[in-house]
Amino acid sequence: MELKPRVVLIVEDDAAVSRALSRAVRSLGFSVYTFDSGEALLASEVPQSPAVMLLDLHLPGIGGADLISKLMARTPDLRIAVMTGRDIGGAREACLNAGATTYIAKPISRTVLAALLEV
Repeated sequence: MELKPRVVLIVEDDAAVSRALSRAVRSLGFSVYTFDSGEALLASEVPQSPAVMLLDLHLPGIGGADLISKLMARTPDLRIAVMTGRDIGGAREACLNAGATTYIAKPISRTVLAALLEV
């Protein structure tokens, strides 16, 4: 019997950050799907049973708590880790209230990433 690959979704508009996160996540044994915007993610066929989503807080277009609310309506058991390099007042609370699992600051170390993915 073949096990399903573990999947991580990354929604990040900075291509360099997306590439770095993708490499780190793959090195931990996960498959990765990347999206450069919330709209691209919402328009996609999201793979079944992702382990976690790494979501940049500051995306062009829809982002933050609005995107989390839409995602939770589609996939209520999705674990969402919101990432930000620029924390703004009230954002943490808004994201967690919308359904995010955690809220972390960038840059993300490999140790923190492994803990988020429960490796």
